Amino acid sequence: MKSIERINELTTEFTAIRRDFHRHPELSHHEWKTAEKIADFLKLWGYEVHCGIGGAGVVGIIRNGTSNKCISIRADMDALPVTEANLFAHASTTPGVMHACGHDGHMAMALLTARYLAETKRFDGKVQFVFQPSEEQDGGASDMVNDGLFERFPTDCIIACHNWPDIPEGKIGINYQTIMASCNAFKITVKGRGSHGAMPNESIDPVFVAVQIVNCLQAIITRQKNPLDAAVLSICKLCAGKTYNVIPDSAEIEGTVRTFSEAVTTLIAENMEKIAHQVALAFGAQCEVHFVRQVPPVSNRSEIVSAIENAAIELFGSTSVVSQAPVMPSEDFGVYLKHRPGALFFIGNGEGSHRVAGHGEGPCSLHNPSYDFNDAILPIGAGLFVTVVENYLSNTKN
Repeated sequence: MKSIERINELTTEFTAIRRDFHRHPELSHHEWKTAEKIADFLKLWGYEVHCGIGGAGVVGIIRNGTSNKCISIRADMDALPVTEANLFAHASTTPGVMHACGHDGHMAMALLTARYLAETKRFDGKVQFVFQPSEEQDGGASDMVNDGLFERFPTDCIIACHNWPDIPEGKIGINYQTIMASCNAFKITVKGRGSHGAMPNESIDPVFVAVQIVNCLQAIITRQKNPLDAAVLSICKLCAGKTYNVIPDSAEIEGTVRTFSEAVTTLIAENMEKIAHQVALAFGAQCEVHFVRQVPPVSNRSEIVSAIENAAIELFGSTSVVSQAPVMPSEDFGVYLKHRPGALFFIGNGEGSHRVAGHGEGPCSLHNPSYDFNDAILPIGAGLFVTVVENYLSNTKN
């Protein structure tokens, strides 16, 4: 297996950096200390650094040679409102906050890449590192784009990775089309008329109506959507009333919709509106439907995926690459792909045996309080990023 010797030499140092990030997590929209650390590292290595983009966002830029070509690498910074079950030395010191999705590893991987490129400068063009806040709250990518990310820092393409526990350690998961689903939230408020629980005939029972709406919504998935188009519609919250013997005035239904196609999202949203209003009307109630498109699907550009696959094979051999089926969890990296070509790939985090003594009893799965990023994949991800950059910004005439 071919490797980049300097990256391997730096791995111990960046493992410590990763664990420091893990020890000091910050929630979405509050990543100020994390951003300051990142900016300090980048300045130390000679990067041009811009802070405060879309909130706590940081962009680091390095140039070499005369080419006008540019490639960007994105890493997310925020943690989750999860109480960590791990008791090892680098467990979170912030109560109720934890890096349970590996963003600490994504940052360390990008910084390792940045350090190596600053030392070697074996590229001709410009590399930009985009450290994004608030990925977990589905707002950070949009905040940075709306703050002029691509106007202020133009780029040809943008790439990112996400660790994935369902893939063996170090394997590279690629998909030439859509790799992650859109994320959409909805809230349906049913308005009826309350009454004594013993006299339901005097009410327009919003609880009864809400239940009928919940049941009918699944017809969108099973009877109105093409069976070949994957989608999830989950009711995750149903709230009504305050006591056992009073029929309330209103009820609220909340849930999520995940799809791999904007057209399918539109079909679900439109039919949800029709079904909710017609069911409510049938029982004399009224309703309001709020459908929010939070992030689009992560739809990769095939030529960027090809560059990633070629780099992985160059570094680690053909067996290092696995075909990744689309997954229903979402990632706001898809927002960037609405504006620039790019691709997101997965790096296998393993099944959890990498965790040091003192980890929680739960599985090493994303958003789990027993999760921990696998430091062994830091040089794999950094090596892959470096190779993609050096191949794209090669010294051949462009």
